[in-house]
Amino acid sequence: MFRNYLLTAWKVFMRRKLFTAINLLCIVLTLVVLMVVTALLQNTFYPTGVEGKSERYLQMLMVESSHTGKGGQRRGTLGYKLIDQYLKPLKHAELVSATTFPMPVSVYQQDQVSSLLMRHTDAEYWKILDFTLLQGRLYDAEDVAQGRMVAVLNESTARLLFPGQSWLGQKFSAGGQIFTVIGVVRDEMHVNAFSDIWAPVTSQPSSDYRSKLFGGFVAIMMARSPAELPALRKEIMEVAKTVQYDDPNIFNVTHMWGDSKLALFARTLLNDQTEDGGAATLLTWIIVLMLLFMALPALNLVNLNIGRILERSSEIGVRKAFGATSRQLVGQLVMENVLLCLIGGAIGLVLAAGVLWWLEGSGLIPYLQVHLNLAVFGYGLLITLVFGVLSGVIPAWKMSRLAPVHALKGNT
Repeated sequence: MFRNYLLTAWKVFMRRKLFTAINLLCIVLTLVVLMVVTALLQNTFYPTGVEGKSERYLQMLMVESSHTGKGGQRRGTLGYKLIDQYLKPLKHAELVSATTFPMPVSVYQQDQVSSLLMRHTDAEYWKILDFTLLQGRLYDAEDVAQGRMVAVLNESTARLLFPGQSWLGQKFSAGGQIFTVIGVVRDEMHVNAFSDIWAPVTSQPSSDYRSKLFGGFVAIMMARSPAELPALRKEIMEVAKTVQYDDPNIFNVTHMWGDSKLALFARTLLNDQTEDGGAATLLTWIIVLMLLFMALPALNLVNLNIGRILERSSEIGVRKAFGATSRQLVGQLVMENVLLCLIGGAIGLVLAAGVLWWLEGSGLIPYLQVHLNLAVFGYGLLITLVFGVLSGVIPAWKMSRLAPVHALKGNT
């Protein structure tokens, strides 16, 4: 039976090649957009590689201070003192890292000036993130403690500053300071790993950052296992109650949140102050938008399928006259549509991989490395199946309910 369904479907596709091409084009374009977006979202919120441990850590970008008796409020990025004094001692955290945002800096090398991005981090940063070390070494706790003027470059920056030369041991000037290259890592575009140059936090020209609760720092707190994240999140909220201010008459209440990558993005985008940062709301909106995007071409396919099935009314009438049930007819018609969607899905997967390959090489997203893995393939397969059911079941059911006499006469 199934083999007969496949043979019938193939003959129908070949009989109306223009219709088949239009259907495939609609399916492919929609699926390419959905799969590329899905791959980029997965790469952002559930990454592998350098941020492969992200399921074990929480991030903190913002801190909010207020006063119980006054209306004043301040919300800003973390200062080093807040991380060092209140977050690093967290009992449920295996490692806590303080890192600055990647900031633009002018780098002078011989007779050329380059505008690059530079991060200042502690040694724990390299233990939380899994960079691929190409040459040399990463700076460690001793380098940070001694305030050594050493730096790690990514591969593209090393090639830019020292073309055709050995990278290790080279010196360069950045922000008026002289650094020595001790290591080179592979290019990465993930948020926490994105930079051109990394240097110890203690190599900054001034040590004023040590005494500030607000500043340009981000905290990454890694638990021993994903199961400990709820306890770590709760501990962060409790520690926020112990923060002491230099002047308690200005601020005496602190709110801090430990967020997953998705929750951090949602909190920043939605300005949500709930415990989950609005992650559930954001995820719901993403799913709804994807379904709406998918529904529009599905409605077009419904109209096309109605026209195609109307032309087969005589065939449907003959089959009903010989005892075919409505369920059998619906099954065949839906399977034809699902098969067409699966073919479109296969083509879409290949084209989506090509689009991502183009994005990687275009430089539109610096250092982008994203692939269509098995999870993304599963999403694409699910989407194609939904497409097939949505665009096939309505016209198929309508035609299967026709009386055989009316179907044979073409009276629909």
